[in-house]
Amino acid sequence: MEEETTGWSWQGLIEDDRVAVIVAMAMNVIYAMLILVVALMLANWAKARIEGFARRHPKVDATLFGFLGNIAKWAVLVIALIFVLNRFGIQTTSLVAVIGAAGLAIGLALQGTLSNLAAGIMMVVFRPFRVGHYIEAGGQAGSVMEISLFYTELKTYDGLQVIVPNSDIWSSAIKNYSVNPTRMMDLTVGVSYGSDLQKAQEILERLATSDPRALKDPAPFVKVKELGASSVDFVFRVWANSGDWWVLKCDITRQIKEEFDANGIEIPFPTQTLFMDRAASDGTDQPALIPA
Repeated sequence: MEEETTGWSWQGLIEDDRVAVIVAMAMNVIYAMLILVVALMLANWAKARIEGFARRHPKVDATLFGFLGNIAKWAVLVIALIFVLNRFGIQTTSLVAVIGAAGLAIGLALQGTLSNLAAGIMMVVFRPFRVGHYIEAGGQAGSVMEISLFYTELKTYDGLQVIVPNSDIWSSAIKNYSVNPTRMMDLTVGVSYGSDLQKAQEILERLATSDPRALKDPAPFVKVKELGASSVDFVFRVWANSGDWWVLKCDITRQIKEEFDANGIEIPFPTQTLFMDRAASDGTDQPALIPA
């Protein structure tokens, strides 16, 4: 009877230990779920607050604050994950070492992707262009539709979608056509050597000042630039608002041709003059091409 009583006491003790372990595990799971739920709510709240600041202030760059909101969200979730692991008795120090080694291996395998990520972060921080700007970079040109951490979406003038890796953009020169409010239209207008240069300059100056889209400040600039191979070249420079630049350039180019035709100003084109050399040794005519 004594051994039987003793055996039952050991069995009861073992069962009590199992119950305690199960209860402790269940409590840890409950605590972990609570931590994750609270962390998720806090992360979404922090992200919404940061992005809401950009919406309340139109002058603030929304893309940059969206990026900061994502960083804040993931930072909160990572901290919550560390708390959960500590709750289950997992040593985070060794885990960090494992994650570091795995990160190194993944980084070596994803060098191109990480270079795009690094370039995306630099673009978000330094903001060389924004959504809506028309740019030329990475061998492509178009209006910026979206700037993400890995790629930039462009829309070409004919409506095509172009996805450009951020590393291609950041590693090349970026030409932004929209960042400045005004642009200069720089044309070279050639007239023949027999034309009236004074009349040609008066026509160009009148066209530069008569169009309301041409800005008065800075003032237009019309002068003889150089004596070319077949023409006298004028430099024609007019400033305009960036939104008017392209249409104004097309209109002024046509007006120059029409005004020159109406006033007898010739716009030359490259020609060649044929001279016959009759002093050849074999007695035959030898043509010589001399550019005019």
